[in-house]
Amino acid sequence: MVPLKRVEIIGAGPAGLYTAILIKSAMPAARVRVTEQNPANATFGFGVVFSDQALDFLQADDPETHALITPLMERWRNMTLTLAGKRVVLDGIGFAAIGRLRLLEILQQRAREVGVELRFDLRLESVAELEADADLVVGADGLNSVLRGSDERAFAPALDYFGNYFAWFGTPRAFATLTQTFVHGPRGPLNAHHYRYAPAMSTFIVECDAASFTAYGFARMDESESAGVCTELFADALDGAPLLTNKSTWRRFPRLWCERWISGRRVILGDAAHTAHFSIGSGTRLALEDSIALVRTLEEHAALETALQDFQRLRQPIARKIVDAANTSARWYDDFARRMDLPAYEFAYSYLTRSGRIDRERLRRISPEFMAAYEANLQPHKKT
Repeated sequence: MVPLKRVEIIGAGPAGLYTAILIKSAMPAARVRVTEQNPANATFGFGVVFSDQALDFLQADDPETHALITPLMERWRNMTLTLAGKRVVLDGIGFAAIGRLRLLEILQQRAREVGVELRFDLRLESVAELEADADLVVGADGLNSVLRGSDERAFAPALDYFGNYFAWFGTPRAFATLTQTFVHGPRGPLNAHHYRYAPAMSTFIVECDAASFTAYGFARMDESESAGVCTELFADALDGAPLLTNKSTWRRFPRLWCERWISGRRVILGDAAHTAHFSIGSGTRLALEDSIALVRTLEEHAALETALQDFQRLRQPIARKIVDAANTSARWYDDFARRMDLPAYEFAYSYLTRSGRIDRERLRRISPEFMAAYEANLQPHKKT
């Protein structure tokens, strides 16, 4: 095990808190401190979604945290896709969700219980003050990482953006499943990703292409105005419920990948190192798995340099596969409008196979009822 005496972690999102918990649990004598620029109870968005079995890794690696999180999660075994009012059930495509703030509260509580120091409302202008006495500095501070920005030549980030715009709303309505609702609006097509994360609350992410974004005038609207317009556009799905805002500004999803995740005593992980589009529900999972992989290598090696190199060598290829699948999925969304004239089952098949990870035979095993309906409805002269 690397003999760490002091660890500084930047960012108190899931990645930063979970890394702190694991390091302090593995090395009780080490001083582990997390610094966060926002208040303890501040978070953007509403719920966090995971694929159905995504948290199983926690049960083996960290049963204590798994036992705290999983009883509070909303779960469902099927998914629903709605296209122009026609509803298609995608059996076997299960997910689980929890409120983002609730997840952070659980991780903060667990971090304090194991002896991690938490500092909130403190914005770092540089990492120099942390590095002076630290054996290891971890950047878990997201897309605008201070740690990554302190040495971009070393980390070699590549950053661009997908073409679609999205806004992250919430609604006091509980949907039975994760649902994708596609509508032909009066000024262009839109999509909503919506799912419950608490018994009476759901996330409701609205997405549209650049042409629709301009046509609806979303750039000129404040959050409440955007919420009002989207409430009208998705009135059938919302069934009378309003859309709620929480930093619900329109933006394009960033596509970030860093060629290197280590530089001397510095290491980056989670969204500071890579991003995964929300359409496959793996961003938070990737961050937590990064944390597990980092701490595992710290436990397996006596020298910090060797441990960090091993972390990068082993973890990057695994993360890259998921990030690549997420990027492929996101490109399907960038282009969803041109597919909306397909029959509903053909559109649904295109959706399910969008990431390139699921072929027809695998889909028959995962989603037999959908595949039976799809093949019964298939028109041979059409292509998905």
